[in-house]
Amino acid sequence: MKLIGSEKIQASGAATRYTGQIPAPPPGGGRPVPLPSPPPPGEGILQRRTGSSRLLRSHGLLLLGLLTLAGCSGNKPASSGCLSCHAGIEHASANHRDCVLCHGGDPKAQLKEAAHRGMYGRSNPAAPEQWEKSCGACHLYQLDRVKSNLMYTTTGMIRNIQLTWEGPEDGLYCSRGGEVYDPAGRAQRLKPVAELDHLSGELYRKFCSQCHVARESGEVYGASHASGCAACHFPYNDRGTYRGKDATVRGRGPYAATHAMERLPGNEVCARCHNRSGRIAYSYQGLNDGNNSLVPTRYGLPGPVMASGNRNLTHIAPDVHFAAGMDCIDCHTSRDLMGDGYSYRNMYLQTEIGCADCHGGAKPPRYREITTESDEAVRESQGYRMQMRPGMKMLLTSKGRPYSNVFYRDGAVWVLGKRSGKLFRSKVITATPEHTVAGHGRLECYSCHSRTVVQCYGCHTSYDKTRSAMDYVKGVPTPGRFSEKEDYRMLYPFPLVLNQRGKISTVTPGCQTFVSVVEPDGSVSKNEYVARFKGKQQLRFAPFYSHNTGKKAIGCGECHGNPAFLGFGQHVVSGRGIEGTMICEQSADKPLDGYLTLQGGKVRSYSAITRENSRPLNGAEVRRALAVNLCLVCHDKAADPIYRKELDHRALNDALHRRLVSAP
Repeated sequence: MKLIGSEKIQASGAATRYTGQIPAPPPGGGRPVPLPSPPPPGEGILQRRTGSSRLLRSHGLLLLGLLTLAGCSGNKPASSGCLSCHAGIEHASANHRDCVLCHGGDPKAQLKEAAHRGMYGRSNPAAPEQWEKSCGACHLYQLDRVKSNLMYTTTGMIRNIQLTWEGPEDGLYCSRGGEVYDPAGRAQRLKPVAELDHLSGELYRKFCSQCHVARESGEVYGASHASGCAACHFPYNDRGTYRGKDATVRGRGPYAATHAMERLPGNEVCARCHNRSGRIAYSYQGLNDGNNSLVPTRYGLPGPVMASGNRNLTHIAPDVHFAAGMDCIDCHTSRDLMGDGYSYRNMYLQTEIGCADCHGGAKPPRYREITTESDEAVRESQGYRMQMRPGMKMLLTSKGRPYSNVFYRDGAVWVLGKRSGKLFRSKVITATPEHTVAGHGRLECYSCHSRTVVQCYGCHTSYDKTRSAMDYVKGVPTPGRFSEKEDYRMLYPFPLVLNQRGKISTVTPGCQTFVSVVEPDGSVSKNEYVARFKGKQQLRFAPFYSHNTGKKAIGCGECHGNPAFLGFGQHVVSGRGIEGTMICEQSADKPLDGYLTLQGGKVRSYSAITRENSRPLNGAEVRRALAVNLCLVCHDKAADPIYRKELDHRALNDALHRRLVSAP
């Protein structure tokens, strides 16, 4: 992606609506409507509106804007009584200058206890316990979206833990429970995870619940954050202490680093949570949370960068987008981050963006022209360095919804840095020789362009009922403490499977959990137990995008010549067989880092791939991939003309090719 600096591009003022692909016009998209009223199935949160309804909506938006400005006016001074104690405190923003509107309380009271009476929480009015009265009073549309957003509900995480730990499948659970709508517009109740009386519920409440929007995490170096809206918009520093100019709270915590609102969160905010499991925030920045138990490399530590949980990170090549200066939010839409108003079972169902949105694929990117001042792209871009306007052609996401910062102009795709204001030109790869290789139509872009994929093999989790631990959801310590250790982590090579979209995709272990349970009397009821999945005991892999993309693709010879990419793991080739070498004592005949074996020339799978319709490569696909090595001996460049179409085997019927193809 080419950085163009802060060049400004003027939008076309054409009044004629034109929707389309680049360069051919496809059908257009729509615009969002607020919940909680359920939308019609299929249409989603984006619906078309025409005629008088558009006029009424415009008048309604104008009235709503006037009422909102009356309460959030930048000209209204902060409550003077509050400043008598909190002198020097930063204004949240130009439009959030009145203390009481957000915090509640009595600004006229002279004593602290009286002044703080009626406040919306002691320090964080944006927490779920009081966000209806604070943020929701002005931002109801956004709040309704967040309530069904997976970063708040964690429904997908809880469900996956249930599957891993053989939990009951008696409905969907979430962080706090609530009424939501599923993607088809049907009303749905999510049960509070406090009611999940099973080992899977215990694990979530005592381990996972600290790291998500529904709960505050204030005691973890480098990973602390507030709960609710403030988790992203009032970020903590590494130690979770206030460093602003209000002397009454300076140095105390857990508090946001300052009282100034972060309207557009930066990468460091995302890294507060996305530093475990897939560790995508680290991979994106070029950091590796590797094998911390190995030999120290510097200053007595195994890595130069300190992270939460006594971890130390080493440097690897960053994602090409990060190197160019792009933030996470430059690709991810607000609907990815805050939700679109619907409740999804997994994050891959909520995420609406894909590489082909900006770079194209078999077809070029699609776009839709802005036709009204009330368009979502116009409204969202008010906080950017460059605002979108009617007449601009906004690119569409994989779900057919418009980006608010990606547009088509002068024959090119441009990405606006939401925070930086920089413009990045996106290369469209449709019909380029290296992207029209016959047989590669099923490849996800990142299968070739991932530099690394985080893989964590052998997760050994112990649950000891003779000890107690804090249940962060219930707020009290209860019997049962978890601890875990792992066998090995690696980045490269990485295995490939067929994912839920029918595409060849990278995967990561998800999860390889060996469970041990110590009962209250000290007896061991489970010892390194592998949970059942899809009817049998087996380890699992999950399709996964590592967020460590490189401009240069993996070489043809690496992918087609190394069986590890096909799912055999680290191995030894012997005769007509492939033997794995990363062996666990609990799974002696099934290597941890693969899911395929080759014995007597026959390919067999032994691990499961999560997500519907996902599976390992079958025998025919493995043989076809390995057979390409015959061609790569001479034709080692993707631009070679022989790869432009399906191979004509009649062309191989000459003396040279007959000898090569028929060689033993």
